[in-house]
Amino acid sequence: MLGLVALSACAAPPAPPETASAPVAETPTPMRPTPIFVAAANPIAVETGLSILRQGGSAVDATIAMQAVLGLVEPQSSSVAGGAFLTYYDGATGEVSIYDGREVAPAGATPALFLGEDGEPLPFRTALLSGRATGVPGVLRMLELAHDDHGKIRWSGLFADAERIAREGFTVSPRLARFIHGSFPQTGERDFRAYFTGEDGALLDAGDTLRNPAYADFIARLAEQGPDALYTGPTAQRIVARTHEGPLAGSMTMADLAAYRPIKREPLCRAWRVYMVCVPPPPSSGVALLQLLGMLEHTDIADRGPGDAQAWFLFAEASRLMYADRDAYVGDSAFVDVPIEGMLDPDYVARRAALIGDHAGPAPEPGVPQGAQLAGIDATVEPTGTSHFIVRDSYGNVVSITTTVESIFGTGRMVDGFFLNNQLTDFSFAPVDDAGNPVANAVAPRKRPRSTMTPTILLDGNGDFAGAIGSAGGTAILAYVGKSLVGAVDWGLPMQDALALPNLIAKGDYFFGEVDKFPADVRAGLAERGIVIRPGQGEDSGLQGVIMREGRFDGGYDPRREGRAITELLGD
Repeated sequence: MLGLVALSACAAPPAPPETASAPVAETPTPMRPTPIFVAAANPIAVETGLSILRQGGSAVDATIAMQAVLGLVEPQSSSVAGGAFLTYYDGATGEVSIYDGREVAPAGATPALFLGEDGEPLPFRTALLSGRATGVPGVLRMLELAHDDHGKIRWSGLFADAERIAREGFTVSPRLARFIHGSFPQTGERDFRAYFTGEDGALLDAGDTLRNPAYADFIARLAEQGPDALYTGPTAQRIVARTHEGPLAGSMTMADLAAYRPIKREPLCRAWRVYMVCVPPPPSSGVALLQLLGMLEHTDIADRGPGDAQAWFLFAEASRLMYADRDAYVGDSAFVDVPIEGMLDPDYVARRAALIGDHAGPAPEPGVPQGAQLAGIDATVEPTGTSHFIVRDSYGNVVSITTTVESIFGTGRMVDGFFLNNQLTDFSFAPVDDAGNPVANAVAPRKRPRSTMTPTILLDGNGDFAGAIGSAGGTAILAYVGKSLVGAVDWGLPMQDALALPNLIAKGDYFFGEVDKFPADVRAGLAERGIVIRPGQGEDSGLQGVIMREGRFDGGYDPRREGRAITELLGD
C-alpha cells in the first residue's frame, strides 16, 4: 500500500475555463457537508450506488451493490461471473491498494487451449463462443475481500436493488437494444435468443420491459450465502456443466471454482506532471499507461491543444511505442518476469520518446528495457465488453473499478440469469511466435490473462486524493485513459470535455478512431504526418473520470454511453 507521497515542484491542477458548465449536479448544502460522488455508465447503477452511500455505506459497499445491478442492466459489459480490478484510496490513511479479481485459467488448461487440430490458432469467433473461453470468475471473491477490509453495511444488505429490479423488470435502454439487435456472434446463441425474445417472438427493443427472475433468485442467494452462492453448490455445478458443452468443451471443474482466490496487490505509482498516478500492476497493463504518460512528458503536447494536429501526432506515436513494449512484456507476473522497473526507468522512457520523429513510419519494435527477456511477438486479440465506475463515500474513501464479462455478452451462454465470461480469449492463442520465442501472455494452468483494464487514482503532492479515471474498450483502454488525462491536465479541459475528446488508437500499423469527430484540418495534418485514421469498432470507450479542482469535484461520464456523474453533499 502507498502512503503519503511528496512531489517536487507541485502546483495546483489547472482550473477549467470559467464559462464551462459543471458536469455534475449538486444538492442543497446541508450543515457540515460531506461530498459523495458516483460515476458509472448506467443511471440505474448510479442511483443504486448513491442510495447505499446515503445510508452511510462505504465506497466498497456501493461498489458491490452497483456490480450486481450492472450485471443485470448492462449485461453486454458486466457480469457477476466476470472479473475486475479495483484501485482503492483510503481516506483515513492516504494509502492506495489494489484488489485483483482477474479470472484464471482452469487447472486443466494447456498452452494449446486455442489451437486447432492442425496446430494453428482457432478463428477468434470460434474461440469466443466455446466452452474453453470461460475463465474461473473472480469479481465476487474480490469484492468479498474488499468488503472484509472496508465494508460498513452487512453484505446481505447490499442487494435489495438488484433483486427488486430483476423481479419487477427494467426498461431496455437504447444502448442495450443496439447490442441486442447487433451482428455480434453471441446474438445467435440459444441462451441469448431465449433471454432477449419477447412474448411476441421478436427481440426486445428500447422501451420494452425486461425481467430476469432467475437472476433475482440468484441475487437473493448471493445476499444470504455470500460469494459461495456462485463458487459452490448448484450455481457452480451449472457453470461447470455449461462450459463443458460443445463446441470446444472447457475443462473447468468444481475444484477450480472453489480454489479461486483474489489477490491484494501493491499499487504501481509514478509521478506525472503535478500528480502521483497509481494503477494496478501486472497482469493489468497499468505499467503501459505510466510509460505513455512518461513519454509524453518529453514532448510539447501540453503546450498545444485538441485542435492541433501535432498534438494528436505526438499522442499517436507515443501510443505506438507504448503498445509495442506492452504487448511484448506484460503478462501474469506469477508466470513471467515483467520488466516493470526497466520499462519505467526515466532514461529508458526518454530514449523511447526520442524515437518520435516528424512522420509516422513502420510499426515500432519493442524496446529492450533493463531486465527484459527475449519475448515472442504477441498475437492477443482483446474484445471490449467492459464497464468502469467510480465511487467516493462520505468518509473520503474512493473506489476506481473496471469490471468485465470480456467480449460483448461474454460467450453468449447463461447460467442463473447472468452471462458467462469469455476471458480466456485475452490470452495469446499462439504460445510461441514464428521464431519459437515464448509469448509472455501464453495460456497456462491457473494463470491470469493479461488485461488492459487500468482503474487509476491520482494523488496530489500531499498524498491526498486528486482524481480517478478508467474506461472500457479492450486494448484501447490505455489510449482512452491517456487521451482523457492529457485533455483534463495538460489542456485544462473540464473532465466532461476531456472524456468527450475524439478517440484515437494507434497500435502497430493501425490508426483507428472517431474519424468524424476530428476537425478536417486535424485529419489533414495527421495525414501529412503519415497517419490516416480509420473507423473503429466494438463498444468504443466507456470512460468515467473525476479530478479535484480547488476542492471541488470536476467529474464526467462518457457521452458515448448512458452514464451519469453525480455528486451530493451529505450532512454528518
